Amino acid sequence: MQALGIDVLFKGINMQRLLGGLWVSLRISLISVAISIALGLVIGVVMTGKQPVVRFLTRLYLEIVRFMPQMVLLFIVFFGTTRVFGWNVEAETASIIVFSFWGTAEMSDLVRGALISIPRHQYESAEALGMTRLQLYRYIIVPQTLRRLIPLSINLVTRMIKTTSLVMMIGVVEVLKVGQQIIEANRKSSPNAAFGVYAAVFLLYFIACWPISMFSKYLERKWAA
Repeated sequence: MQALGIDVLFKGINMQRLLGGLWVSLRISLISVAISIALGLVIGVVMTGKQPVVRFLTRLYLEIVRFMPQMVLLFIVFFGTTRVFGWNVEAETASIIVFSFWGTAEMSDLVRGALISIPRHQYESAEALGMTRLQLYRYIIVPQTLRRLIPLSINLVTRMIKTTSLVMMIGVVEVLKVGQQIIEANRKSSPNAAFGVYAAVFLLYFIACWPISMFSKYLERKWAA
């Protein structure tokens, strides 16, 4: 165990610290996902509208998020805006802002894709049957949209959990940052600590993301049947 650096995990409260760091990652991602879903649903519906200016602005927002790395967004929000506007933003708050900004764009595009994937004849058939607009969305559009959205939005959760490892660059003490601190503190006594610590970090990410991924695949199989 010492040769692999695993022994360092059982020194003091190192494992407890890693679990605390994982909770920080999960907290940031879950709050960001909740915000992203709420805003993404609204913007996704707006993106399917016929107003050219609104569609252009929402499309521009989506493209900016797609092409700009999350790391750059983190630096802009945490370092850039604090200097320009003189406000004090905590690192975790900045992380939630950036991941919500990114997640909202991703979610809105998923909503837009789910809405436009519903065949036009279903709208026409509902109108021919005398259904109101509310009935159309309640009984036909929304159930189909949710079936398309839920597995994809669950995948977004796993992507966001993994990407939270970037927040260590602005000082958030999440699981990867804790791992680095443990390695540095035990560099002399456990020179191979990096292997054991990073293996533990990998395992923690796997434990957090694998059930979510399996649940998403289960829903896809169930609704495809």
